Amino acid sequence: MTKMIQCISPVDGSVYAERQPLSFGAARDAVARAKAAQAAWAALPLETRIARVNAGVAALKAMNDRVVEELAWQMGRPVRYGGEFGGVNERAAYMAKIAAEALAPIVAESSDQFERRIEWQPQGVVFVMAPWNYPYLTAINTIIPALIAGNAVMLKHASQTILVGERLAEAFHAGGVPADIFQNVVLDHPTTEALIAARSFGFVNFTGSVSGGQAIERAAAGTFTALGLELGGKDPAYVMDDADLDWAVDVLMDGAMFNAGQCCCGIERIYVHESLYEAFVEKSVKWVNALRLGNPFDAETTLGPMANKRFAKTVRDQIAEAVKAGAKPMIDPANFPADDGGAYIAPQILVNVNHSMRVMLEESFGPVVGIMPVKSDAEALALINDSPYGLTASIWSGNSDRAYELGRQVETGTVFLNRADYLDPAICWTGCKDTGRGGALSVLGFHAVTRPRSYHLRKVKS
Repeated sequence: MTKMIQCISPVDGSVYAERQPLSFGAARDAVARAKAAQAAWAALPLETRIARVNAGVAALKAMNDRVVEELAWQMGRPVRYGGEFGGVNERAAYMAKIAAEALAPIVAESSDQFERRIEWQPQGVVFVMAPWNYPYLTAINTIIPALIAGNAVMLKHASQTILVGERLAEAFHAGGVPADIFQNVVLDHPTTEALIAARSFGFVNFTGSVSGGQAIERAAAGTFTALGLELGGKDPAYVMDDADLDWAVDVLMDGAMFNAGQCCCGIERIYVHESLYEAFVEKSVKWVNALRLGNPFDAETTLGPMANKRFAKTVRDQIAEAVKAGAKPMIDPANFPADDGGAYIAPQILVNVNHSMRVMLEESFGPVVGIMPVKSDAEALALINDSPYGLTASIWSGNSDRAYELGRQVETGTVFLNRADYLDPAICWTGCKDTGRGGALSVLGFHAVTRPRSYHLRKVKS
C-alpha cells in the first residue's frame, strides 16, 4: 500500500490529518476527466465563468471560522489573524475586474480585406502545486485567473496544509464550477513527476523550494510544458539616512516576524545607514520583545509555532552558526518561555553579522533577521545584490527619486518603497535568479495561464 500523506500538527505534534495518495493510474484518469471537461467550460461566456468563480470565493469566505481553526492546527498561525480571506477577496475581485481587458484580442487590422488578430487561448489543464505558508492566498493566485480564462485546474496542496485543497474544492463546486474542472488531488512526489513527464498539463505552477523547482524542471524536460516557478527568497531591506525610523521599524519587524517568519516575501536581512543603525536596532529589539510566543489558539498569542519542527531546526542551526562566527543575538530566549526546542521557537535579531554567514545568504523562512550598518547607497546595493535570490526588495527613504534610482539597480522582482511584505494584485508577482521564473496576478497573470493564437484572415469577396 502507498504510504499515507500526513499533516503533523505543529501545535502538539499529533497527526492532524492523513490522506491516501492517488495511484498513477487514478491520477491519469483524473487528468483525462479534466481534459474532457475543459472545452465545455471554456465555451461558457466569460461573464458566466467569472460569476461562478466569484460564487466559489463567497462560499470559501463563509467557511472562515472552520478554516481559521484548521490553519492553526495545520501550520500554527494564531487564530487572532484570521483565515487569509481579506487578501483572497482582494486578489479574486481584482482579477475578475480586469479579465475582459486582459483576455481581449489584440487586433492588428479589421478591414474589408483582412482580419488580423491575436487571441488568448486557455492552456488546457493547469496544475497548481501550492505551499503551506499562505495556503489559500498562494493557491488562488493561479487558480482564479486559470478558471476565469477557461482552463481546468488540478490542485495538489502541500502535505502540511492538506485540508486546504479540500476546502477550495468544496467552495468552488458550491459556486458552480464543475467537479471535473476543479479537482483537488493528493499525490506523492513520484506520481507528480510522472504526470509532468507524461505531458499531462498545459501549464504547471509551483511555489516552494529551489530544489523542488529543479525537480519539476527535470520532470518537464523535453515536454515543452510551460512552467511558473516561485522558489526561494532572502528579501532585503535598506533603511536610508532620511527614512521615517519608527515607521520602518514597525513595518520591517512585522515583515520579518509575522507568520513566524514564514512569508515568501518576508524580510530576512536589513541594511541600515550607520547614522540610524543604533536607534533602529534598539527600537527593533523593543518591538520583537513585545511579541508573545505560544499556542495559536490563545487569543493573546502573536507568534505561533513554525509549521514543522524541522523548519525550526534550520533556523536554530543558522543562528547558532552565526553566533559561533561572531554574531551577537539581541533577544534573550528566556523572554519567550514557550520555546520548547521544537516547533515553538523564540524570535531573534542578530547584529555583527556579515555575508560569510548562512543566516545572511540562505533562506531562513523563520523568525530571525540579521541587521548590518552601511555607509552609503553603493555599499547597500552591493550587499542587496549579493544573493542568489530575487523576489522583493524594500527601500526606506523620504526621497522617492533617490530610492527609485537605487531600486532600478536591484536584482529583484518587485521593489517596495516605504513598505514591505505585500502582494499587489495590480502588478506582476515575479522573481529572478534562484527565485524562479514566470509571473502571477495582474494582466500578465492571465497571459501565464493562456497561450497566444494568431489569426490572419484574408476576406474573399464573391
